[in-house]
Amino acid sequence: MKIGFISLGCPKNQLDTEVMLHEVVSAGHEITPDETEADIVIINTCAFIESAKKESIDNILDIAWLKKHGKLKAIIVTGCMAERYGKEVLAEFPEVDAVLGVGSIHHITQAIQSVSENMKKYGKNTDNRYFSCEDKNTVALGGDRILTTPDYMAYLKIAEGCDNRCTYCAIPYIRGKFRSRPMEDLIKEAKELEEIGVKELTIVAQDTTKYGIDLYGKYCLDELLKQITENTNIPWIRVLYCYPDKITDGLIEQFKNNPKVLKYIDLPLQHISDSVLKRMNRRGDSALIKNTIDKLRSNVPGIVIRTTFIVGFPGETEEDFDELAGFMKETRFEHAGVFAYSREDGTPAYDFEDQIDEQVKQDRMDILMKMQLEINYEQNQNMIGKTVNVICEDYDPVSESYYGRGEADAPEIDGKIFFKSDIKTAPGTFVKVKIRKVVDYDLFGYAVNSSNA
Repeated sequence: MKIGFISLGCPKNQLDTEVMLHEVVSAGHEITPDETEADIVIINTCAFIESAKKESIDNILDIAWLKKHGKLKAIIVTGCMAERYGKEVLAEFPEVDAVLGVGSIHHITQAIQSVSENMKKYGKNTDNRYFSCEDKNTVALGGDRILTTPDYMAYLKIAEGCDNRCTYCAIPYIRGKFRSRPMEDLIKEAKELEEIGVKELTIVAQDTTKYGIDLYGKYCLDELLKQITENTNIPWIRVLYCYPDKITDGLIEQFKNNPKVLKYIDLPLQHISDSVLKRMNRRGDSALIKNTIDKLRSNVPGIVIRTTFIVGFPGETEEDFDELAGFMKETRFEHAGVFAYSREDGTPAYDFEDQIDEQVKQDRMDILMKMQLEINYEQNQNMIGKTVNVICEDYDPVSESYYGRGEADAPEIDGKIFFKSDIKTAPGTFVKVKIRKVVDYDLFGYAVNSSNA
C-alpha cells in the first residue's frame, strides 16, 4: 500500500514522523512523496499556537479534498492536534479515518491495518474509525527512524515532555511530563547517525538543559555533549531549546572548549519584564537572564545567541513593552524571533484578565521585528570581508550560486550563505567562504578557492 506523510510543526514532531516512517516501511508499505498517488495519507499535526492549529486544519481539509476527488482512500491524523483535540477531529472531519495521539505513534501500523480493513468493507467513508490516545507519559522514547532531513544533518531528541508549566503553554498537557532518554541510548544513536554520513547533529527537547535530572539527579547536558563528541567524529553539534536558569558552568565549558560543540545557543527568553515573567511562570527573573547572557558572552567569545519573545501577554503594559524593546536594542541578539501571544484554551493564561487587543499585539510584534531586522543587517555588514566555514546545502539555479549555513545559523530557522565556486560542491561539504555582501538576513560570497575570491 502507498502511504504519504505530511509532517507539521517543530523538529521534535519531525522526529516522531521519522519513527512512524520506519515502522510503516518495516511493515512492508511503500512511501510516496506525492499525496495524489497515495492510498493513505498520514498528517502529523502541530497544535502549539493558533497559527499552528490553523495550518493543521488547512492540511486536513486539503487532503480531504483529495479523498473526495482523487484516488486517496483514507486519512490518519497524528501528533499534537490529535492528542489535544482527537475526538473533536473525528467529529468535525468525517473524512478522517483514524486519530493517534502522541502516546500512540507506535500504533501506526495497527491504524493502517484498521483503516485498510474498513476500506475493503465500507469504501472511503465509515463511522467505524480507529482512535488511540494512550498515556503520553508511558510512550517508548526513541526508536529506529528514517531521516527526513538531508543526509548530512539530523536532529537528536534527548528528552520528551515538559514540567516547566509556563502559563501560556499547552505542551505539558500535550506531551506529558519531562522524561530523559538514557545517555547510552543517545550515544548509540549518535554513532549510527555518524555511520550514515551525518555531519551536523542538532540536539532538541522541550528543555534540553534539564536533560538527566530525572535519571541521574542532576543536569547532564554537558556530560552528554562530552560523551557524544568523544564517541563520534561528527564535526558540528548544535544545541537548541536551552533555559536560562539551567545554564551550568559545565555547559558553558562545553561551549567554550569543545571544538565540536558550536558556539551557538538557542535561549528562548519570552520577556524581560519581571511582572510579565512572573505571570508567565517563567523560571528566573530579569537579573538572572541578564547575568546568564553576560556569563555566556564573557566566557565564550563569539557565541551566537538565538532567542524568542512573546508580546501582548495578558497584562503587558506599555512600560513592560518598552522595557523589552530597550533590552533587545541593548543586548543585540544575533537572532531573535517575536511572536504575538496566542490564547490557548486549557492553559492558565487563557483565563487571565487584561487580555491584549489583537491589533496591539501585532503592532508590538512589528516594532520589535523591524528593530531586529536592523540589528541583523548591521551585524551582517560586519561580516563583509570575513571568511566563514559553511556547510553546503544545495545549488540555486536562479542566483547561479551554491548555498548553505555557517556555524551561526541553525537549519530551517536562521539565514543562508550563498556562494560562488569554481569547484562542484556536493551537499554536506564544508567550504570556506569569503563574505562580499548582505541582502536582508542572507550573506553572499565566494569559496576561497574560487577565481573570484
